[in-house]
Amino acid sequence: MATTSPIHRKSLHSEVTDRIRQMIVASHLKPGQRVPELEIGRDLGVSRTPIREALKVLASEGLVELLPLRGAVVKAFSPKDAADMMDVMALLEIFAAEKACQAEQKKIDQVLVLQNKLKNFHAKGKRFEYFEINQQIHDAIVAMADNECLSLLHNALSKRMRSLRFSGNHTPANWLNALNEHEEIAAALEQRDVKKIKKAMGIHFANTVKRIVV
Repeated sequence: MATTSPIHRKSLHSEVTDRIRQMIVASHLKPGQRVPELEIGRDLGVSRTPIREALKVLASEGLVELLPLRGAVVKAFSPKDAADMMDVMALLEIFAAEKACQAEQKKIDQVLVLQNKLKNFHAKGKRFEYFEINQQIHDAIVAMADNECLSLLHNALSKRMRSLRFSGNHTPANWLNALNEHEEIAAALEQRDVKKIKKAMGIHFANTVKRIVV
């Protein structure tokens, strides 16, 4: 008798975690704000148990702080916090971009497809969808480096910085500039031009530091 693979369903607390994470990233819950557990539970139709489990996960990601007598509070970052994280992220992704230029063509083509989706979402003014594809592009470039240690570090820092990176596209000019920088990165990757992609990635992160809202 042939074995069958089990159907994996997303757990309730994982779904709740995603919902609260999106609220933080999109600034529906703002830095320094207490997470209203009762209100969220009512809106989502869940008890406080999966919400508290979700908040533990988000605390481990650095998006919230669990404070005595106050509950969960959305993490607030200072300008120095933001700049420090961006500096480290830039180092990781510049290194990854260099390695990505040596990846198999199929993986490079996948990033180019994502870049086209990015342009389409920008043209349609779909900021959150744009952001999700943006993250997929950065993650794909890191994955092409084929370095588990790099991927672990990048994943942890990327989760912590989601709300900061999302805030960088809060004006039309910022958003367009970010898209143009991504175009430069994609073009360099397509050409497998190491010097060009390292420069483009460095410029992108330097400008992102200036665009983000803390």
